[in-house]
Amino acid sequence: MSFKVLRNLAAIMVCVVAAAGVEAKNSGQATDESLLAAYDAYRAGDPIKFAKHAKKLDGHLLEPWLEYWGLSMRLEDASNKEVREFLATHASSYVSERVRGDWLRVLGKRSDWQELERQAKGYPVADLEVSCYRWIARVEQGDENAAAEALAMWREPTELPEGCQRLSVLLSARGSLSVTDVWRRVRLLFEHGQITAAKTTLQLLPKSEAPDERMLAEAARHSKRFLERLPKNLDTRPAREVAVLGAVRYARNDPAGAAAALAGPLASRLSDAELAYLWGVVGYEGAREHHDEALAWYARAGDAPLDDRQLAWKARAALRDAEWPLVRSSIDRMSFVTAHQPAWVYWYGRALAAQGEEIGSRAYYLRIAGQPDFYGLLAAEELGYVLALPDITHVPTEDEVAKAAEDAGLKRALELIRLGIRVEGVREWIYAIRNYDDARLLAAAELARRNGVYDRAIHTADRTSRLHNYTLRYPMPYENVLRTYAATHGVDEAWVLGLVRQESRFNTDARSSAGAAGLMQVMPGTARYVAAKMGLRNYRQKVGEVETNVTLGTKYLQLVMEQLGHPVLASAAYNAGPSRARRWRDDKPLEGAVYVESIPFPETRDYVKKVMANAVYYSAVLEKNPAVPLKKRLGVIAPPGAAEPAVPEDESR
Repeated sequence: MSFKVLRNLAAIMVCVVAAAGVEAKNSGQATDESLLAAYDAYRAGDPIKFAKHAKKLDGHLLEPWLEYWGLSMRLEDASNKEVREFLATHASSYVSERVRGDWLRVLGKRSDWQELERQAKGYPVADLEVSCYRWIARVEQGDENAAAEALAMWREPTELPEGCQRLSVLLSARGSLSVTDVWRRVRLLFEHGQITAAKTTLQLLPKSEAPDERMLAEAARHSKRFLERLPKNLDTRPAREVAVLGAVRYARNDPAGAAAALAGPLASRLSDAELAYLWGVVGYEGAREHHDEALAWYARAGDAPLDDRQLAWKARAALRDAEWPLVRSSIDRMSFVTAHQPAWVYWYGRALAAQGEEIGSRAYYLRIAGQPDFYGLLAAEELGYVLALPDITHVPTEDEVAKAAEDAGLKRALELIRLGIRVEGVREWIYAIRNYDDARLLAAAELARRNGVYDRAIHTADRTSRLHNYTLRYPMPYENVLRTYAATHGVDEAWVLGLVRQESRFNTDARSSAGAAGLMQVMPGTARYVAAKMGLRNYRQKVGEVETNVTLGTKYLQLVMEQLGHPVLASAAYNAGPSRARRWRDDKPLEGAVYVESIPFPETRDYVKKVMANAVYYSAVLEKNPAVPLKKRLGVIAPPGAAEPAVPEDESR
């Protein structure tokens, strides 16, 4: 065969291969489009459109999900037999657990107690509504213990789901819920601002015990005015309870004003027990606002019962005032579970140390030292240890990673994430790794890293207990970009990495409901302000792109650092805005850890803890062993200065 013929055959083969590649690409794109169209039809509740697209997807990797979507749209009309067949077909899969949970709620609505109990035995999820349906079944079957157990749902400070509403009506009708129980829950709901849920709960009262609706509305909407114009007659329980609710509402908006009302006109009109309860509420609200009188208001509550929220804020107020005996006594009154949380174990140890009980304090630090988190690091440092990453790290073998890649649950999770159905993909992933040992967890984490799904890599590597890999826990994708702009804007690289890990888990497609975008979750208003400062044009369509996003984010960090002068304050500002970060300071120097623990917003408090702890670990990963200690990073928060430059507020995330 001549050279010319061979050359022509080779050219033909190249064309055939190229054409096959284009055809495969087009086929894959069409399959993706059909899958996404089926998902959209499921979300829209359109079974006809769903069936049209689903029939094109026989044998697809996500076939279990397609079957789940199809079944869920008609679950309320499905037979027990059909659902059982689905559960058997997809046993030990996430979609099976998902269907079982949905099915249990349907069975509860149907009052099919026999099937509900059968299915509930295989459902490991703590689901309040499912629990309520099971309690209904037991109450109706004469189980005397069920009613007492069911009161656990009564302490939920939110609107109850349908099954629990039904249980409440049943318990009330059978006399298991007293008038006092109803008012106690209404107070709890008012404390949490759940006014609609409170009104729903009040419907359980007999008419003779129900409050005047106009009075209740006034107490909820215009609490200050309501308390200034209280009716002359507060002899009935409903009238007094509404007065108490008005004071609760007033305390949420103005604790100092509520305190003045309690010390003044209300003092002679409410019972001692009612006043003590309200002083506890006012103390709590005052502590959350860092009011100087918060501890004095708590003191006026006397021995009135305080819940864990109130005791936590009493302890935080005591921390800010360095009242160590009060810190200790507040933690002593917490429930067992809350008192054993790392935060309160650490601060109890600190309280013991402040009172000269060094042996006792070390025992408390030892309980949590070594835990890879904010308080684990602080406790270890109190014992004299500074973080150094272990010399031995577990690196998954290629065989282990290949085996992880063949796990059906992980394959489905990665496919869902690739298609942009991220929430479902994350749930599938979490379910798939739920029983993994450390070696399998790290193999799965490496699989996620190789697929660019860094949030799953971090989450999975974080779960190990004996074998660890800190390069998987604290990855550094986009390292060159982050390092370059951290240096350009004069901010600590480890801190920037720690912030990105918390903001987006290195997911460049991350978007918040408020509009925050990209690696550093830059808000639109922040982008506008920083871009104007930098003279950056045509940035709007590029905010999510790595380089533009990091440019804007690190520049904003530089600006808030220049304004506030401390990475703890700047971290708080990045999440909640500079004015709040400033407002949470004290009029005296405040230990950095105390400042962080007393941040009023739970989300921001948790955020700053994680960002600062992340920075310590990244410092070590960047081969700066030993890492800069966390306590040194936290430092001391200075009181407000005479003049500070202003940075526009970042919008709420």
